[in-house]
Amino acid sequence: MPVGLLVVLAVVVVVALWLLGAYNSLVRLNVRVDEAWSDITVQLKRRADLIPNLIETVKGYATHEKSVFEAVTKARAATISGAALGNPAAAAKAEGDFQGAMKSLFAVAEAYPQLQASQSFLNLQAELTDTEDKIMASRRFYNAGVRDFNTKIKTFPTNLFASSLKFNARAFFEVADLAAIQEAPQVKF
Repeated sequence: MPVGLLVVLAVVVVVALWLLGAYNSLVRLNVRVDEAWSDITVQLKRRADLIPNLIETVKGYATHEKSVFEAVTKARAATISGAALGNPAAAAKAEGDFQGAMKSLFAVAEAYPQLQASQSFLNLQAELTDTEDKIMASRRFYNAGVRDFNTKIKTFPTNLFASSLKFNARAFFEVADLAAIQEAPQVKF
């Protein structure tokens, strides 16, 4: 076999192995992003499950605050809707609306000292705080995965074939209203 043919064959094998490795790397990063998004949806659903109990607890003390309860219920539903759970941009908007509604609910709670002393309310508030921490951690993990994936598909030479293999940039989970996230709901005693 001529030396030139061996060199060409060696180059083809090396390029094929590199393409295989790059493709597998993209698949791993894509799966990691999907897994991270799944973690976010689990935590959003967990929080949504806590909200009806919180509303009922507050409602027992503040029955005349119907508009606040309706706003929280509507915002809760939006955070776990199919549109929000399937799209980071929609989830981010719903998250901002939810944070605003929760501020209103906790503002109502501040006006009722007996409610603030209620063990049930305190337990729900602690669980909600824990869940919010888990959502923030999941969001960071998701955004890190998106960063790594997007970097991989945009850098040379992977960018030459990534889009033809249906690997497209993923959206970050960025809350539209940063003030809503930076100011976590608090109940003052």
